[in-house]
Amino acid sequence: MSQRRCLLISIVCRFLIFVPGLSAQTLQIIDTEGHSTTLTATQIANSPHITMKVRDHDSDARFDGVSLSALLSAAGIQLGETLHGLRMTEVLLVGAADGYSVVFALAEVDPAFAVRDIILADKRDGKPLDTKEGPFRIVAPGDKRLARWVRQVTDLKIAVLK
Repeated sequence: MSQRRCLLISIVCRFLIFVPGLSAQTLQIIDTEGHSTTLTATQIANSPHITMKVRDHDSDARFDGVSLSALLSAAGIQLGETLHGLRMTEVLLVGAADGYSVVFALAEVDPAFAVRDIILADKRDGKPLDTKEGPFRIVAPGDKRLARWVRQVTDLKIAVLK
């Protein structure tokens, strides 16, 4: 009987490790040289937030999140005056848990170039994002189609187009 009990406990523990949402929720930010910075959901929640009132498909929504420029700067990715010349070929690849990915020109997220903020949202209408959207979601106001509003964001990677 104790052997069965140990087996059952082992199976339950392994199952819990792989249940989405029960593991630590993190965001990886990777620069052009492959250096990685990991931010936890708590670190992101404690960062200065921007609130955006937008139209999400057929309904109004309020998203709270951190600007992508602030997250990239926190990971040591330089924006502003250093973004010129050859660096204008750098892009931000946003990856999701399901393998979906989109690209933004790095200049699109740089406040020295862009007039809009693009955020990594962690709240919708004052509540944490549900498992369908979160823990993190890109909100890019001004896009006519929402194809780049990535759900379940796992990583931000800077790449150079050649």
